[in-house]
Amino acid sequence: MNTAISDIKIKKIAQSRIHEVDFDNIKFGREFSDHMFTMEYKDGTWQNLEIKPYQNLSFSPAMSALHYGQSIFEGLKAYRKGDDVFMFRAKDNFARMNRSAHRMCIPEIPEELVHHALKQLLTIDANWVPGGEESSLYIRPFLFATDEYVGIKPSATYKFIIFTCPVGSYYTEPLKVKVETEYTRAAQGGVGEAKCAGNYAASLYPAKQAQENGYHQLVWTDGKEHKYIEESGTMNIMFIIGNKLISPNLSGAILPGITRNSVLTLAKDWGYEVEERPVTVDEIIKAAQTGELKEAFGAGTAATIAQIALIGHEGIDYKLPAIETREFSNRVYDFLNNLKRGNETDKWGWIEKI
Repeated sequence: MNTAISDIKIKKIAQSRIHEVDFDNIKFGREFSDHMFTMEYKDGTWQNLEIKPYQNLSFSPAMSALHYGQSIFEGLKAYRKGDDVFMFRAKDNFARMNRSAHRMCIPEIPEELVHHALKQLLTIDANWVPGGEESSLYIRPFLFATDEYVGIKPSATYKFIIFTCPVGSYYTEPLKVKVETEYTRAAQGGVGEAKCAGNYAASLYPAKQAQENGYHQLVWTDGKEHKYIEESGTMNIMFIIGNKLISPNLSGAILPGITRNSVLTLAKDWGYEVEERPVTVDEIIKAAQTGELKEAFGAGTAATIAQIALIGHEGIDYKLPAIETREFSNRVYDFLNNLKRGNETDKWGWIEKI
């Protein structure tokens, strides 16, 4: 059976909860919009497509995702300019989700269908898209195994959901980060390039230790030698050394970020010298010591650009140049924020008006 766009059923909420939200003081990930999209996979096909009121789920204690971790997700945003709502690179997110699904032995989603469902969901909940300069509507598609079976094998059934939530800034200040030399986020041959739930669970304990020592997040290094830089917290990481933009190359242990790709594309378009290659901890620390490290920042959906103010390594904190002096990262942050709201020319086809 082939599922069609016309199969999506719509059941709207009786009374919106939007009046309960203080849009001037939105906490990230705490307020949820009126509706969600759901569909189920069973008997070899996606079925039971529905947009319905946001609600709790009911499931068996034996649900396999809870025991064996077959769970993946994505994160993207919608933005407001006046009465208009725009999505940023939604098709790329769904394509990446299918790459994660392949690695996690999960059936792929029909990308065109879920893209259409998302547009319908945003049309219904358009009033939930905030208009503030630092605010947006966060969109969370996720997919998990639902077999009621305690046994290690790929599930035969799955559930896919998209819900949304209005959000403000993810980080409220520049970050202090610490180079992690003991724990590992991901290893070669593992699932580092998949956006699966277990990657984030594994990061919590070492991140908690760093926070107890005065840092906001970690700089993750390779699992074999802790010699090469991979990511920072839940973001890709980039550096300006001299006049070059340098990013760790996608080694198989690094998530191929949509924002990362956007930043690299813009840098090349603007004429910057760009290097995607292995980046050693020693190289970055030496550049910080000599003053050649002009900028360091994280790139991801939640924050877009998260400035790194300080890097800790082996008991020494290296302060980076003042945020206001950073030419590239400030420029790319402003450009992307304007582009996402329809205020810049989109020659890449990244923006979609709802």
